[in-house]
Amino acid sequence: MASLRDTIRERLSAETGRIAKQAPVTVALCYPSPYRVGMSSLGYQRIYRSLMEAPGLACERAFLDDACEGDASRAPERPVTYESLRALDEHPVLAFSVAYELEMAGVVRMLQAAGIPPRRRDRDERHPLVIAGGPLTFSNPAPLAALVDAILVGEAETRVVAAMRAVEGAATRAAQLDALARIPHVFVPALHGVLPPVGAEDDAELPAYSVIRTPHTELSNMFLIETERGCSRGCAYCVMRRSTNGGMRIVPGDVVLAAIPDDAKRVGLVGAAVSDHPEIVEIVNALADRGREVGLSSLRPDKLARSEAFVAALARVGYRTLTTAMDGTSARVRALLDRRAKAEQLVRCAELAKKHGMDRLKLYLMIGVPGETDADVDECVAFTTELSRIVPVALGIAPFCAKRNTPLDGQPFAGIDVVDARLERLRRGLRGRADVRATSAKWAWVEYVLAQGGEAEGHALVDAVAAGGSFRAYARAFEAAERTPRRALRLASA
Repeated sequence: MASLRDTIRERLSAETGRIAKQAPVTVALCYPSPYRVGMSSLGYQRIYRSLMEAPGLACERAFLDDACEGDASRAPERPVTYESLRALDEHPVLAFSVAYELEMAGVVRMLQAAGIPPRRRDRDERHPLVIAGGPLTFSNPAPLAALVDAILVGEAETRVVAAMRAVEGAATRAAQLDALARIPHVFVPALHGVLPPVGAEDDAELPAYSVIRTPHTELSNMFLIETERGCSRGCAYCVMRRSTNGGMRIVPGDVVLAAIPDDAKRVGLVGAAVSDHPEIVEIVNALADRGREVGLSSLRPDKLARSEAFVAALARVGYRTLTTAMDGTSARVRALLDRRAKAEQLVRCAELAKKHGMDRLKLYLMIGVPGETDADVDECVAFTTELSRIVPVALGIAPFCAKRNTPLDGQPFAGIDVVDARLERLRRGLRGRADVRATSAKWAWVEYVLAQGGEAEGHALVDAVAAGGSFRAYARAFEAAERTPRRALRLASA
């Protein structure tokens, strides 16, 4: 088995676009999941570019040990940065990009493996300063307050540079925290009691795009670029609804196309509402004319159903599966979620997928939404059966987890037994008619507790990881946290 250092050298040799730079202040830019996931994150790559372009600053990348994926009890190998093979504790600042709740365990594991206390309260002048940002901060980063010294809330392209300037100019840890606390939308748990809201941002920072391409990722050698940022829709469960500047911020089509390198054979168009871009069909067809393979995130059924030209363009760039969202198990549940997807639109998507030679229709939806009943699940069975007569259907299902800063904030988790029973009802009804795949109800509950939790849940997370990281370890740690008197960290929106 190759050593971590040998694996790093192999991966570096396969990368295209890496920036070589040395600077007086070098940050360890950490991703708490394996390399193949981290290097597929456009946000992570955008922060890499910000730090490497800033005068006097540089960063070196670090990731969770690959061997830890799928084995929560495995102790990671001591993490080192890719660019210099230096240990994390040799860097003055560790900057973590955290996408969602369960990745916080990766933060704990990386810190522990580096010999750095994972709890903020246990670190002192001998240890690196630990900061965090990323998509999780749009919802509820409060559990991170147990782990990190500062949290950059919202978009961080410019904020991360300001944070490093503040740290650079301070002589002591206390002075660093004071300086960070003065930056808008930076939360310092030791000094603040209220998480700041997500702020308005500078459209001049758009678009984000890949700096480094590599075959060793989820999206092998794909060049990623934003076509838009944010979303103007009001889906009741989504943390990206009208998230910054009041809605969707569009990157003009000519800007998108001009930014794509000539040697990029695979292109990923990224955003919370890519199919809402007014020039999306033209962009996809232009890439088809250049012979590119293209992937798009967040295709909305109403947009697909109303534009056969859009589906035809997707077929031209290599789509074999048409993927969109059903969201709820029934029309009634979709209305509760404030979704625009109609049954007739989904039928039309199935018809267009078949017409344009695609192999199947893949639909994402949630189960366990507040107010859902078995009758809604039965409607899903009947409707999916109808779709399967047109084209093969696959369902990707996630248990509903209420997120902070959404209209459904505070809604209870349906229950592990309830979710499992409804999934079994769905599978039984669709056996032989559709492929049904779902994420774990148990781990969805863990995600829910963290999504609704505060600093106490962050401390419980540390205990759960120390106890082996199993579901039972989390359940016990959360139960103990509930019995512990605490001051809840308030959200600015509360």
